Amino acid sequence: MASPSPAPDPLATLEDTDRSDPALRDWVAERVRRLDADDRRSADTHLLRLALPAEWGVDLYLKDESTHVSGSLKHRLARSLFTYALVNGWLRPGMPVIEASSGSTAVSEAHVARMLEVPFVAVVPRSTSARKVALIEAAGGSCHYVDHAEQMSDAARDLAVARGGLFLDQFTHAERATDWRGNNSIAVSAMEQMSLEPHPVPRWIVVGAGTGGTSATFGRYLRYRRLPTGLCVADVEGSAFFPGWRDADRGAATDASSRIEGIGRPRMEPSFEPGVVDRMMRVPDAASVAAARHLSERLGRRVGASTGTNLVAVARLVTELRERGEQGSVLTLLCDSGDRYAGTYFDDDWVAAQGWDLAPWLRHLESALPVVPA
Repeated sequence: MASPSPAPDPLATLEDTDRSDPALRDWVAERVRRLDADDRRSADTHLLRLALPAEWGVDLYLKDESTHVSGSLKHRLARSLFTYALVNGWLRPGMPVIEASSGSTAVSEAHVARMLEVPFVAVVPRSTSARKVALIEAAGGSCHYVDHAEQMSDAARDLAVARGGLFLDQFTHAERATDWRGNNSIAVSAMEQMSLEPHPVPRWIVVGAGTGGTSATFGRYLRYRRLPTGLCVADVEGSAFFPGWRDADRGAATDASSRIEGIGRPRMEPSFEPGVVDRMMRVPDAASVAAARHLSERLGRRVGASTGTNLVAVARLVTELRERGEQGSVLTLLCDSGDRYAGTYFDDDWVAAQGWDLAPWLRHLESALPVVPA
């Protein structure tokens, strides 16, 4: 009697393709370790208290992001974008990384790329100042030039395809790349630093919007932790964020460019999350520059105009708290050093050429946020 045929192995019917690459996983793991180490070195930037009259019962704090090794708040964004690219399996050894930025983001991303040992190219307009190009190159990056700013993103995407590289695309990925629930994000760091202050839960947090990643991080964290703090976004002239938020129009766009570096965009970028924002203010450019100078005088060191934008919104919120007889705290960000803008925002001739009159705003700020004698 013939023996029965063996039963077919059902596993033999499985289609199976194995693309595991232990060497690549080790390479990614080492780069994530380097990013984590950098995070531990720099996440808890200083929290500065700007003294106001004691009888007001209102405390003002600035989280000083200019102390990052690459010089600005954008250091956090760069670290988050590279981490996101690594854990998604997008970035591989030797792959060039491309970004559309001629400002602080490009400087920070160049710094992080050098730390990870990958090439970095910033796509910038030909009008970019020699000083900005020098900062990008000093951080280890190179520049690819386009004729007009509105060509940057498309050119970066095309360059990534041509070179077999990765377009980081900060304006799409910023809000999703940031771990807003924890991992010592800017929101976690700031709120933990506030914990021993007289008013540990701020009445307001004020930030600007460039990609929208910072406002998304704070707004989500405040809701996640069930905190009553309001989030106010300070926008600038020519930017689409304010009208887009006001009119609930995700397709909002303008035909102007922001003159306050680092914030304001001509369209509502994908990373801007309007639903987490409680209030917005549109700040005149002259006010932003006046406030940068006002705060620089108080601190004894220069701060950038995006910090000035924040401060103008802070002044209004502090005034409203006083008018209602409320006490509490307001927190904002010192985004970057003003030394990068010696030839623009801190140059009287350049400011005059823009048609800006700073004097009325300087007087207003001296009254709204007066210097308290030591």
